[in-house]
Amino acid sequence: MRDWSTFTRRITVDAPVKTIYDAWAVPSQVERWFLRTAEYVGFDGNHKDRDMAVAEGDAYLWRWHGYLDDVNESGIIEDANGTDRFAFTFTQNCLVTVTIKNESGETVVELTQSRIPEDENHGIYVDCSYGWTFFLANLKSVLEGGLDLRNRNVDIRNVVNA
Repeated sequence: MRDWSTFTRRITVDAPVKTIYDAWAVPSQVERWFLRTAEYVGFDGNHKDRDMAVAEGDAYLWRWHGYLDDVNESGIIEDANGTDRFAFTFTQNCLVTVTIKNESGETVVELTQSRIPEDENHGIYVDCSYGWTFFLANLKSVLEGGLDLRNRNVDIRNVVNA
């Protein structure tokens, strides 16, 4: 029987580990390939600097290109080791863990979404797996060649790049 509570997606990215880590952990960098806006607030209630890495315990509010402001996600950074691991809560308190590692001379970005709640259609599993596949490809595209593949037009719906 299939385990619908977790999935892993992996991609090679020809970029330094620090560059890849920053693409997840620095607000201005995560907006280059994933989000339209990334706002973070620390434990002290102060907004985080857009060009500095966020930390474990910081809260976030994210919005995407191709969607109006009412489509957003909020959560908490669960792990930010400053080097090769970044984790955050996501849709319905799922946990997304990103690990950056070397395999056979290549840099591999591995994303695991876990704690996916059960539902009869496996909607979160399917939708998030689909979405992360695109965004990992866009991360690779932006970091390797600078081409951002995201749809930025809110009038165009139901496309893989939004």
